Amino acid sequence: MNTEQSTNKRHAGRPRAFDREQALHKAMELFWRHGFEGTSTSMLTHAMGISPPSLYAAFGSKEVLYQEAINYYIANYGNFMGKAFAADTNTREAVHQMLHNAAVQFAGGTTPTGCMVSTGVLHSAPDVAQVARHLTACRVSAREAILARLQLGQQRGEIPGDAELISLAGYFAATIQGMAIQAQDGASQASLAAIADLAMHAWPE
Repeated sequence: MNTEQSTNKRHAGRPRAFDREQALHKAMELFWRHGFEGTSTSMLTHAMGISPPSLYAAFGSKEVLYQEAINYYIANYGNFMGKAFAADTNTREAVHQMLHNAAVQFAGGTTPTGCMVSTGVLHSAPDVAQVARHLTACRVSAREAILARLQLGQQRGEIPGDAELISLAGYFAATIQGMAIQAQDGASQASLAAIADLAMHAWPE
C-alpha cells in the first residue's frame, strides 16, 4: 500500500468532527419542546449524535448545557424584543411591535411553540436551583429592558411624566409570559396578536 492509499484509509476511518453549534441547536430544540426535566440525557445524546462521555466533555453537565441552550435561544430566537426596540420608531410603536413579534415567535411553525425563557423551570428540585436562577435572571433582564425603553420614551416626551413605568414594564412582561403559556396550549398566532393589541389599551395617555 502506497503512502496516499494509507492516508486516505486513515481519513475514511475518522469520525466526523464534532459540530458544537449544531449539537447545541439540537439540545435547544429538545429543551424548548420538553423542558429541562422532561429532556433526558439519552434523548440529548441521541439527537446530538454523541455519547454521554462526549456530552459531558463538551458541556460539563446537563445543567450547563441547558444554560447554554437558553443563551443560544435568546440570541437566535428570543430576540423579538431587541428587534422591536432597535427599530427607529416611537416607544408605543416599539412596545406594540415587541408584542406582535412575540405572537409570531410563540405560535411556532418551524419551531416549538411558546418561549424557553418565559415558561422554563418555574419550579425545580434543589439540585437544579442554578438552572432556575439563570432563567429568573433572564426574565428579570427582559423586564428591565422593557423598563429602560419606557424610561427612554418618557425622557423623549412620548409617555406622560406621571406614568408608573415599573408597573407598566411588569405588565408588558407578564403579557409576554401569558402569551407564551397560551401558545403552548395551542393558541394561534392570530389570537396571540389580538392579545397584543388589547394589551396596548394599558398605554398611559
